Amino acid sequence: MISSRRSFLLGSLAAPGLAAAARSSAFAQGNWPSGIISLVAPAPAGGSLDILARLFQPDLQQRLGATVIVENRSGGGTSLGAAFVGKAPRDGTKWLINADPQFLNPSLLVSLPYDWQNDLDPILLLGTSPNVLAAGPDTPYRTLSEVLDAARRPAGVNLAVLIDTLGHVSMVLLGKLAKANLTAVTYRGAPQALNDVIGGHVPLIAGSASLLAPYLADGKLRGIAQTGTERLPALKDIPTVRESGFPDFSAPSFWGFYAPSKTPSAMVDRFVSELMSIVKRPDMQSKLSTTMLLDVTLAGPDEFRKFFYEQVAKWRSVILENNLQHT
Repeated sequence: MISSRRSFLLGSLAAPGLAAAARSSAFAQGNWPSGIISLVAPAPAGGSLDILARLFQPDLQQRLGATVIVENRSGGGTSLGAAFVGKAPRDGTKWLINADPQFLNPSLLVSLPYDWQNDLDPILLLGTSPNVLAAGPDTPYRTLSEVLDAARRPAGVNLAVLIDTLGHVSMVLLGKLAKANLTAVTYRGAPQALNDVIGGHVPLIAGSASLLAPYLADGKLRGIAQTGTERLPALKDIPTVRESGFPDFSAPSFWGFYAPSKTPSAMVDRFVSELMSIVKRPDMQSKLSTTMLLDVTLAGPDEFRKFFYEQVAKWRSVILENNLQHT
């Protein structure tokens, strides 16, 4: 079922109002205008964004009556793909799917290749998933308290993170709140980070639930804490940071769709309506929850836009206060 949890979204995020989707328009019924529709995944094939886009592609093609393709536009920490969509014609042929980088990059990157406030509009929040703090199998750490106690000593504790991800930035915030030295060892790729932690070279790692879950399941990593507001059912034995002494801590990743700004509203409404119909199917919810460990929490354009800008502001302060911005 679609999650009813809304505490992380504006305190209580109501079910998205899509009355506009019923508005009389050329796009409300029938086939989409001619042209190939691209679902742009701003990362290489095989990653979470690519997987999500390919989950939606066949159903969207059928429902819109148009050719839909997945287009991978990687580079610049997803900013090149975002720029490609943001600069595209407002004709319904280009749509972006993105996660953490979309709301972190405006603060992390000194220069973006697009205007993040005026080139793209958030149109549909799909859902959230926590990041997970995990320890290598040969470390002594079993609780967040043990990790933080060690990190308060002069030497601190090293922590593997993928650079410019929410797993990275949220652990910086946790270290500040705990007055602990969680020293980020940054990686550009997950395989090397995982190898170093599993191999005993770095004691801890923070990463997405979908990335770490297989290693947690087979005992190669030990779960310490997850960053969502509640325990993800698939990781029910791992406590949240909130449960572990930080009741206001919340740092879930989220995935959503974005349209070029000023795309005709009737076109956006139709596209969002079709996406929501696909997501509400039990088989799709099962795929999202099992493949991506996603807590499906739908929010339409108005709700998602408000949440998106709140997240930009929240993490901007963490990024700037801790000098994480770079070129």
